[in-house]
Amino acid sequence: MKATRLLRAGLAALSLAAAAGLAQAEQLKVGYLPVTGHAKFFVAQEQGFFKQEGLEVELVEFVNSADGLHAVTSGKLDIGAFGTTAPLVHYARGADLKIIGGIMGEDAAIVVTPENAGKVRTIADLKGKKIATIRLATGDAVLRGALKDAKIDWKTQTQIFELKNPPAVIEAVKSGQVDAGVVWGPHDIRAERQGLKVVIRSTELQPGHPCCRLVVKSDKLNNPATLEKFLRAILRAEQYTAGHRKETIDAIGKYVKLDRDILEAGYYSPYLDQRSDANVKGTTKFWDTLLASEFIDSTRQLGPIFALDVYDRALKSLAAEQPNEPFWQERLKEVAARNTL
Repeated sequence: MKATRLLRAGLAALSLAAAAGLAQAEQLKVGYLPVTGHAKFFVAQEQGFFKQEGLEVELVEFVNSADGLHAVTSGKLDIGAFGTTAPLVHYARGADLKIIGGIMGEDAAIVVTPENAGKVRTIADLKGKKIATIRLATGDAVLRGALKDAKIDWKTQTQIFELKNPPAVIEAVKSGQVDAGVVWGPHDIRAERQGLKVVIRSTELQPGHPCCRLVVKSDKLNNPATLEKFLRAILRAEQYTAGHRKETIDAIGKYVKLDRDILEAGYYSPYLDQRSDANVKGTTKFWDTLLASEFIDSTRQLGPIFALDVYDRALKSLAAEQPNEPFWQERLKEVAARNTL
């Protein structure tokens, strides 16, 4: 009887300890888009990196950046990754936002029907054309900047239709409602599988441009330790995906409902930048593009939007734990090259 009481007491103590550990886990609501470029969210969740860092993360899906960024600015999300255009447009209008890192870069493409592939080879060929884009998507802003550089007034010399998501853009192109469309990966691959042609990639128009930035409201910086844990999990996921291809695609497949071969081609695409830093230089160039193309009109300085110390601490702590791991040493070098204010 005594042994039984001791066993019960021990089990009760373990249950209380487990409950206490769960209660102490910090809660985060994180917004994402169902795209291969957001795989690090999925990997960090499925491989337990968030939990190992003491976080309980709820991933919340959005179909476009405009809706997702609104959820960040309204306080419905703790962290969001919704393009570069959406956060910068909101910032230009006075929103209280901070960029603490990134989730992906580049990865947009212009698609046309086979019949139009011979007619649209350069940005200049889009003059007078109907173009479908996704509202506040990164590729949309890159397109308008490139049109401006080609001395084409996108307001009067093209017709740009802002649609809700990539499938809508693909259908508009296939049906002939528009002459060209801008999609993000892996929907460029889906478009090709459905008979369309990729004629121009965003990396050709603005090499190295950022896409989805990790964005928070300023008040989230009051608890930097939580954000540091989050970025540690994201960085660990970034490292993991490089050497665990099957497991990475398994994780993506739980959140992005497309054929496995499309997911694999999309995530391991040479046109997708998977680095997790803020990419200050690329984002600043993108801001200049938004201003020059008259996508935004703002007198705000961009510098205050960056909160780089959280990522810096997260990366350095991981590098200290694995001092002989080349992956961390490479990332430390890139921080200096890409993130000088």
